[in-house]
Amino acid sequence: MPARPPFVYRALVGLVRFVVRVFFGEVAVEGREHVPRDRGGLLVAWHPNGLIDPALILATFPGRIVFGARDGLLRWPLLGRLFRALGTVPIYRPSDTAGMTDEARRALNARSLDALAAELAAGSFAALFPEGRSHDLPHVAELKTGAARLFHRASALADEGPRPAIVPVGLHYDRKDLFLSDVLVAYHPPLDLPPDLLLHPGETDDEAHERARRLTDAIEHALVHVVRATDDWHLHTLMHRARTLLRAEAAARTGARPDRDSVAERALGFAQVWHGYRVRRETHADEIEPLRADLTRYHRLLRALRLEDADLDDAPRRSGLAALAGLTLRALAVFVLLPPLLLVGYVVNGPVHLLMRAAARRFSTAPKDVATVKILVGFLLYPLAWLGVGVATALLWPRLHALVPALPDLPLLAGLVAALLAFASGVLVVNYVALARETARAVRARLAHRRRRDVVAALRRTRADLHDRFVALGEGLDLPDDVTDLGVAAGDG
Repeated sequence: MPARPPFVYRALVGLVRFVVRVFFGEVAVEGREHVPRDRGGLLVAWHPNGLIDPALILATFPGRIVFGARDGLLRWPLLGRLFRALGTVPIYRPSDTAGMTDEARRALNARSLDALAAELAAGSFAALFPEGRSHDLPHVAELKTGAARLFHRASALADEGPRPAIVPVGLHYDRKDLFLSDVLVAYHPPLDLPPDLLLHPGETDDEAHERARRLTDAIEHALVHVVRATDDWHLHTLMHRARTLLRAEAAARTGARPDRDSVAERALGFAQVWHGYRVRRETHADEIEPLRADLTRYHRLLRALRLEDADLDDAPRRSGLAALAGLTLRALAVFVLLPPLLLVGYVVNGPVHLLMRAAARRFSTAPKDVATVKILVGFLLYPLAWLGVGVATALLWPRLHALVPALPDLPLLAGLVAALLAFASGVLVVNYVALARETARAVRARLAHRRRRDVVAALRRTRADLHDRFVALGEGLDLPDDVTDLGVAAGDG
């Protein structure tokens, strides 16, 4: 096993963990027990969210990680220093090596490959994204052979020791660009590789290349199942709608309202629908297509009303004058009384929020970059804003003390308290936004039940019918080992 990581590495990992915990609402981790303790290995994941993807792996992995990153990133003024402190090995691409010959670039990449392979053979783990570039697709993009070649090289350097493992990692975002969204990082069991995918001493370069290509296909097959890939975002959205529909209808039939589920439960429910769809589109295509069309209409109606599946059941449980009065008081408190109390939070943090959004629009070349830009800009500007409030308070405090002698003559303490209050006000504003959204949804649900009673009743009937059709299609399907029964249609894909 490798030695304990140096202090600088551990300090940077601590910083990354702090940043990740602040940006995301819930960071759930599953499957750490699948990571081998007796050998090193290669972590492979898809790449949907820019620099956030490696940050999440770094923050949640139970050990030291060596990253391979394109050389261009290591040249960034601040990020480059962080990457180098983490021991990141540069990967040279044509876009980052203008003026360099192909032969020179291949020689540099061979040196990088050897450096990473030596780390794996010594018991460390490396994290790679075999797609090569981050993207906004709901499925795995075409994989490069670099991960497979790295694995074969590390296996050759391991000598008589245990062969490195290949561990697929699933990154599941609720909304990858949204502040305080949830994310699940799932470490899956190492790939069980057949002998024909392992390194064979003495083979020719062409044979080695072909073997790396077939190993890459095996890694791609694993990642497709790990990330629950779909052909397009519409199908991805419909699968989530099926998950919430099934859960809401099952709760309604027992007279209950489903509690807020965790990101792990949401990912599991999606996995069940995904597996079931993959099986039944081959065996029951004549039923799948009409079901998909009806689910699409149901989904669009809910979206038009800005309601969720469980909102259809609000009226029977929340009828009466007292319930209406309670909701009215809640809305008054949230939309009338609280905003003035949070004025300081808006004044201090509002401009930074606007600048952060503007920076995300200006510097994000694609949706995959939004979260990265927000984190980089926010974690630079927010502390500066809080510090600015503290400094301004400390400088102005002597004047305030002269006007109001009863105030203590402690400008530094006053500045520190002001900075802390500026930070706390930002936290309160963020939580208020979530509360306001939930209250607005409750008001919309109440109005829909009163003004569109027939539409809501029709949607409840449609939901019940869709639920029964999903359950009927799910009968007789066997779940994969990593998908347990939550009462949702599923199957082994």
